[in-house]
Amino acid sequence: MPLILYSDYKKPRWLVNRHMETIVPSTLRRVRTVVEPVRLRMATQDEDFLDLDWYRRDSGKLLIVSHGLEGDSQRPYILGMVNKFYVEGWDVIAWNYRGCSGSPNRKERFYHSGASDDLDAVVQYAIRLGFDAISLSGFSLGGNLTLKYLGEYDTPEEIRSAAVFSVPLDLAGCAQEIDKSHNTVYSARFLKSLKEKVRLKSNLLAGLVDLDKVALSKSVYEFDDFLTAPLHGFGTADNYYSSCSAIHFVPDITIPTLVVNAQNDPFLSESCYNTTNFETSDNVYFEMPKFGGHVGFSTKGTQGVYWSEQRAFDFISKQV
Repeated sequence: MPLILYSDYKKPRWLVNRHMETIVPSTLRRVRTVVEPVRLRMATQDEDFLDLDWYRRDSGKLLIVSHGLEGDSQRPYILGMVNKFYVEGWDVIAWNYRGCSGSPNRKERFYHSGASDDLDAVVQYAIRLGFDAISLSGFSLGGNLTLKYLGEYDTPEEIRSAAVFSVPLDLAGCAQEIDKSHNTVYSARFLKSLKEKVRLKSNLLAGLVDLDKVALSKSVYEFDDFLTAPLHGFGTADNYYSSCSAIHFVPDITIPTLVVNAQNDPFLSESCYNTTNFETSDNVYFEMPKFGGHVGFSTKGTQGVYWSEQRAFDFISKQV
């Protein structure tokens, strides 16, 4: 029964509510990496590409980090994780989903919460580079993607462990939560950014989806129902959420994996704290700190190593 009943995370006192715990780390934290990455453009089998940032040490040990919704490989929470593992002697690859690196992708598809085929492509690429000890980490959408991948694919022997944070384990519940009034600022920001990506690719998408409906969508659910689901073969948003929610894949994960969801995360629905599939798992550990916000877990305000970075390293390093 791998439930972690005690978490030692303690939030800074001056972060007085869950929204400050979420917003401050994403807007005020400045992270300078200890080394510049090598930018790799990896070709995909469907003649598209993924842009990867490789922080190279030639160590043999590699962490692959997956970002959140409308994030990228340069977000503070990604760079903080990069620094922690790099200074501990690891190589790190922080990858960008299709269209998230600053260059629109070429194909009639976007990234989404279930695009585990792209994560598999990155893993296979890393194996070809010669890494024989690989661990995975992910935040928010990237956490869902990581868990889905681990439960869906035959895990390569090179992958040893994973640690993910702020995971929307139930996508339907989280879509309802993000569209509630207390999350208006977040959902409006996501929709504006997503719609701009659609606008930049409108010539490729014309005739495949109703672009007028997409432009007028007023919620994340509507955006997924008008674009994400039909474009990627799921039909409806409800079917997309049901098919891609990570909670369904947890029972099939075969490597040591840590899932951390703060109890005060403003994005996560109550269903994201259901412990049933974790209680019956032999491999997936579920930790629920009282505080942390969404992709927050600040330790020293806006500087230093954050708790999530130390927690990921402590868990992952025991498995390698």
